Amino acid sequence: MLEILIVDDHPVVRKGMMQILADLPGGVKLDEASKGSEAMEKVTAHRYDVVLLDISLPDIDGLNVLSQIRETCPRCPVLILSILPEEMFAVRALKAGATGYLTKESAPEELLKAVEKVASGGRYISPTVAEIIAGEIEAGSRKPDHEDLSRREFQIMCEIAEGKKPKNIAAELGLSVKTINTYRFRILEKLHLKNNADIIRYVLAHRISCE
Repeated sequence: MLEILIVDDHPVVRKGMMQILADLPGGVKLDEASKGSEAMEKVTAHRYDVVLLDISLPDIDGLNVLSQIRETCPRCPVLILSILPEEMFAVRALKAGATGYLTKESAPEELLKAVEKVASGGRYISPTVAEIIAGEIEAGSRKPDHEDLSRREFQIMCEIAEGKKPKNIAAELGLSVKTINTYRFRILEKLHLKNNADIIRYVLAHRISCE
């Protein structure tokens, strides 16, 4: 019987995944967490066969949670299941220690296949991710600077690229203007840019999807 922890801040998503995973052969014991901190408490106290982890969590960035899980339980399979497109975060997640990456648009059969694969000690890489990795190897190029941004930095970069002012971004995200400006400084530093106009040009030049 597989023991699986589902980490997602949306109850409906968690329940939906539970219904799908109930079809796994051999039976399954399911647990859930709505926040990164809660997930870490459970992973620290118990050994799971698979952790299904969303990248977008309310308290801790999902990739940071992944890093902490790797420190606490190096061999615990972590399958990222996110609404974010594969071309945006899949390779980054795999390099951070994820055992596989699926989007929430994936078919239930693919989720079951992925869980069985990582639970048996393998890695799950979709054809799309395989193509991305092959393209990086073939190009032999360094990863784009924006892949070094945190989830929040990436989000604010996109907001700036849309021409929004710091006070509007702050109001929308529930943060202070000072915090937004701090993130903006980090973005400029990581992307080696000078101003907002450079950010807009960068996003357009790299055809970054901010949806």
